[in-house]
Amino acid sequence: MSLEFDQLKEWITNHTRDMVELETKLTAIPALAPENGGDGEAKKAAMLEEWLFSNGIKNIEHYDAPDSRVTGGKRPNFVATINGCKKDYNIWICAHLDVVPVGEKSLWNSDPWTVFEKDGKIYGRGVEDNQQGLCSGVLAALSFVKQHIIPEHTIKLLFMADEEVGSKYGMGYLVENHFELFGENDRILIPDGGDAKGETIEVAEKNIAWFKFHTIGKQSHGSRPDLGRNAKLAAADLALRINDLENFFNKKDDKFDPPYSTFQPTMQLSNVEGINMIPGDDVFCADCRINPNYTLDEVRKEVRARCDAVEAKYGVKIEISEAQAAESKATAEDAPVVKELAQAIEAVHGIKAKTVGIGGGTVAAELRNMGRDAVVWSTLEDTCHQPNEYAVIENIAKDALTIAYMAATGSFDKA
Repeated sequence: MSLEFDQLKEWITNHTRDMVELETKLTAIPALAPENGGDGEAKKAAMLEEWLFSNGIKNIEHYDAPDSRVTGGKRPNFVATINGCKKDYNIWICAHLDVVPVGEKSLWNSDPWTVFEKDGKIYGRGVEDNQQGLCSGVLAALSFVKQHIIPEHTIKLLFMADEEVGSKYGMGYLVENHFELFGENDRILIPDGGDAKGETIEVAEKNIAWFKFHTIGKQSHGSRPDLGRNAKLAAADLALRINDLENFFNKKDDKFDPPYSTFQPTMQLSNVEGINMIPGDDVFCADCRINPNYTLDEVRKEVRARCDAVEAKYGVKIEISEAQAAESKATAEDAPVVKELAQAIEAVHGIKAKTVGIGGGTVAAELRNMGRDAVVWSTLEDTCHQPNEYAVIENIAKDALTIAYMAATGSFDKA
């Protein structure tokens, strides 16, 4: 490695504490989507933009999505650019600003909205998902800006809204309305998933379908089931038939863990208020993660067939709706962004990276479906959405150094 890269490394090491301070500021501003009872990300985005500007990252452009449900009527999406020597491609670091709700607050050992530090970790809602990746990108960019070093390739820091509830106002909006931002040869990194060693590069995602099943029967007294049509009983049978789809769509793909498609009944809505009542109405949901060798239309056809069978058996009606549905193409394992990230991981940390697929959904899907190669990678403990969510401080610096290496490969020029 060059003396200039050693300079970047030293700066990142010496200024990692700055990211703890930034994490603290970010966590103190809950950024919840309206679906989660919040007012969006505007206040958090404004604080971050001001912080970036005051620290020398001043080339910032907004691509906000209109949303009448939030104060100000828009959801923030903005890009901070650090220009590089070459114009052949950009290196994108894409992080989301929104977080999930706290959940059961009694399960937290500290205030979720106040960063608490212990044993090299910081605790708080959002510190890992996705503020750790956000801060790694910022720290890498600042290592160039603060030392007046021009990166070999332009760095683009994207801060998005709405990832936690579907990305309609975030990446989905950007892909639909500002797709020209993402060049065909750009290297797109999404630090929103990974493993504790930082060795897995996610290149594929399972298809996702969140089904809601509304079973309509006839309510009756608990002692006279013959006068009713038990919607709960029919729904219970249906839940087992939905789970059995794991045996029907049974092709395995070893890129994923687990390697098979999953069809899991999950949320149950309340029905009757008394034990002695035969339910005439029942609603449950299923979270289905399907290997890409099956299409969602294939799944929908079989789901409908199983609902029809339950309807015929119990004399009920079953309405199906979808809370979410997404299909994702894969990034080729020999794509430039995959190879260059793997090279950076090995050069900086001596780790041999491997490509994997995941069952969760990320904003990479929107980009891949539009023909842009994107990878999901970071070094994290995977405590997102949990009580006592935490981020390892050292990982912020580790990933920043990897990003800096990718941006710096080639000559170093002073600004």
